[in-house]
Amino acid sequence: MPLPTQIFTEYTQLLSETIDIIDSVFNQLVHELSLVIFFKIGGENGFPLIVLWLICAATFFTIRLGFPNIRLFKHAIDVVMGKYDDPNEEGEVSHFQALATAISGTVGLGNIAGVAIAIQLGGPGASFWMTLAGFLGMTSKFVECGLANKYRVIEADGTVEGGPMYYIKKGFADRGMASLGQILSYAFTILLIPASFSTTLFQSNQTYAAVAHIIPEFPNWLFGIILATVIGFVLIGGITRIATITDKLTPAMAIIYTIACVTILINNFSLIPGAIATIIGSAFDPQAVTGGIFGSIVIGIRRSCFSNEAGLGTAAIAHAPAKTNEPLREGIVSLLEPFIDTIVVCNLTAITIVSTGVYATVPEGTSGIAITAEAFRTIADWFPTLLTICVILFAISTVISWSYYGQQAWIYIFGRPTLIIYRSIYVFFTFLSAIVSVGAVVEFADMMVLSMAVPNLIACYLLSNEVAADLKDYLQRLNSGQMLAYDPQKFV
Repeated sequence: MPLPTQIFTEYTQLLSETIDIIDSVFNQLVHELSLVIFFKIGGENGFPLIVLWLICAATFFTIRLGFPNIRLFKHAIDVVMGKYDDPNEEGEVSHFQALATAISGTVGLGNIAGVAIAIQLGGPGASFWMTLAGFLGMTSKFVECGLANKYRVIEADGTVEGGPMYYIKKGFADRGMASLGQILSYAFTILLIPASFSTTLFQSNQTYAAVAHIIPEFPNWLFGIILATVIGFVLIGGITRIATITDKLTPAMAIIYTIACVTILINNFSLIPGAIATIIGSAFDPQAVTGGIFGSIVIGIRRSCFSNEAGLGTAAIAHAPAKTNEPLREGIVSLLEPFIDTIVVCNLTAITIVSTGVYATVPEGTSGIAITAEAFRTIADWFPTLLTICVILFAISTVISWSYYGQQAWIYIFGRPTLIIYRSIYVFFTFLSAIVSVGAVVEFADMMVLSMAVPNLIACYLLSNEVAADLKDYLQRLNSGQMLAYDPQKFV
């Protein structure tokens, strides 16, 4: 009869071999898909067509709508602070809760590990192009979230369904192109479902990397089981529970991470000007990385799009349930997301990494989260532990928010009664994420997430004149005093 230790050894070996097989198959699948989705204009070192599609749309909307990312910024803050909240308006969550849910889906490990990966591959200058893409992406977010609120569907029980699949279908139908709208709306939802799985892959994978950096002997399969269990309990509650969690978790994780980065920057205060100069100089240095300026631009924009999700349509799903009778107002709220996500948080990470100089000293192939951890270690040996806490909070909030996005896509195609199937698959992917290699995870996540921009932005282009007219009407009423701030006792 085999001894317990022998059984355990055999079981561990079998598990290891199974993991290796899964990892190998996953890597091959990702490689084949990347040849199609990341088709490059100009050959191997050319510009990925999908990235060009995103940045051109963001630039067009910004110019077409008169830079709403600048002139509506103050009003967006007023709305988020509750100045225009009316609890009697239709919807399920407040403006702040919708924003918190959407931000929790974007402010995640893309801001910690993703920035480090961008600097590692594209040099410090990649963060400059991330910032520019984030600034332009504020308008893309404004367009898609405004449309989502306008075309949302409110069920008899008060639940709200909304997002690109709804405004794609209705927008095309209103213009006599119902069949095309139906095809594109289903294309978006079909892409969104695997995209939600891929996002939990990236977030959970990098979270385990952070934990393993502190506790090397912690088994990846055990971590996957623990995280999957936590997410499984949250999925049952729907958008109300998700919003309740994220409106507390998002500010907490942002504050902790910001304080940690600011502590490092204060310690390296004299190095900050040099770090900023390095970032800007590297952005325009032909010799900075392989591919020169062009390579830095591609990597920076690609990581920005993955981080803030502007143009992808995901945040529109989170903003659709907001309590408001002014659809464009929710679009105005949403333009704060790329500002917070990319212009603030990503730059905090970038300046922290560049000012410490760790990006130039870590071994090639080091994971993104490990690079950021080494930057934190320059303060104290226990500081990476603080980063690990931040990473866990970021990852949980992002995985929770993306589960809601995926659920809405699943409901659109298969209906609410079958939702248990999606939730089960999502929980399984949360476990799977801890055991596959990071390189394939990042590539797969990028492919699935960025591909949603194709059907979404086609609809946004089509409906951009409608958004422009709605914005003009909204601002006329706001500036003339017709649109008054809400007061529980009276309108003032």
